[in-house]
Amino acid sequence: MIIDFENLSADSAYHCMTQSLIPRPVAWVLSENPDGDYNLAPFSFFTAITADPPIIMLSVGRKPDGDFKDTRVNIEERKKFVVHIAHEDMAKAMTETSRTLPFGVSEVSENRLATVPFDGFELPRLADCRIALACELYQLQEMGNKRQSVIFAQVSKLYVDDAVGKQDEKGRFRIDAKAADPIGRLGGGEYVTFGEVLTIPRPV
Repeated sequence: MIIDFENLSADSAYHCMTQSLIPRPVAWVLSENPDGDYNLAPFSFFTAITADPPIIMLSVGRKPDGDFKDTRVNIEERKKFVVHIAHEDMAKAMTETSRTLPFGVSEVSENRLATVPFDGFELPRLADCRIALACELYQLQEMGNKRQSVIFAQVSKLYVDDAVGKQDEKGRFRIDAKAADPIGRLGGGEYVTFGEVLTIPRPV
């Protein structure tokens, strides 16, 4: 089967991309609302870009009415935000925070999610997430016919739960992927949970 994107509607192209580019990590993004509480939303158009400086990218679409999503507005205005990597037990809550709510309504409060201070950073992190990245806006671009917001952010701090982070036999820091138990995005309403870890040495 060959699917020609030139003949597809934007919705059909989106569904083809999200069902074929799998699995995708999910950035569960906490940003600050104008009144000081917190917006929280998941985005699976998300990846690492560079290590020097450490830059990540996430792509944020628009609301059904065409307005910018709260995440984009908050990041553009206040610059700082926190990206969490959710694990399987948090999949339902993470999905619930994708619901469109009026601007300024806190998904953190609505879903009764606990936060704790993120040491050395202005914003808190979700208490139950095992991995979190403290980020600051590096660059914002708009792309595509519907003007998708592409956010590049520099990572200043990484939180890793002590049960997940460890040192290997050479003294290097490593994250235990099985203990982190991240979930990945598939197409539609599907996610992939963590299974067997394959270790294949890279060629030298």
